[in-house]
Amino acid sequence: MIYNNDNVRRQDRLLGEKEAFELLRNGEFGILSLAAPDGSPYGIPVSYVWDGVESIYFHCAKEGKKLSCIDFSSKASFCIVGKTNVVPNKFTTGYESIVLQCEIKRGIGEDERMHALRLLLEKYSPDDMVVGMKYAEKSFGRTEIVRMTVVEFSGKCKRVN
Repeated sequence: MIYNNDNVRRQDRLLGEKEAFELLRNGEFGILSLAAPDGSPYGIPVSYVWDGVESIYFHCAKEGKKLSCIDFSSKASFCIVGKTNVVPNKFTTGYESIVLQCEIKRGIGEDERMHALRLLLEKYSPDDMVVGMKYAEKSFGRTEIVRMTVVEFSGKCKRVN
């Protein structure tokens, strides 16, 4: 997993590597962008979790447009936006964001799927792990877990007061 800001046009607005990894770890959701089988673009917000190494996981139903797109192409872009700050009197917005280029895969093994569900629960429902794991086990058969392996990502920010 490479953090590379070489292709960011505004080199004066680079997000530091440490901040980029924090945003990856703590972001609430990201926008998943895929190519549809008909060639049209498809973007959708998803809740996600990063495993701390190179994989991002999200869960969804066992069928749908998102999965059709994943079956069509294993390439994905994932954008996470962190804090924003609209400053009306300066006609600008402060922001932080990262864009990740990923290889995306569905149909991963049961152990990895359950591990991903545990990670999602730890991130989004840490005070309800026991109940959450029971729910995950009960719904396991009707839940798809998708893994995105991050190949490279970049980050950008604008700080305004």
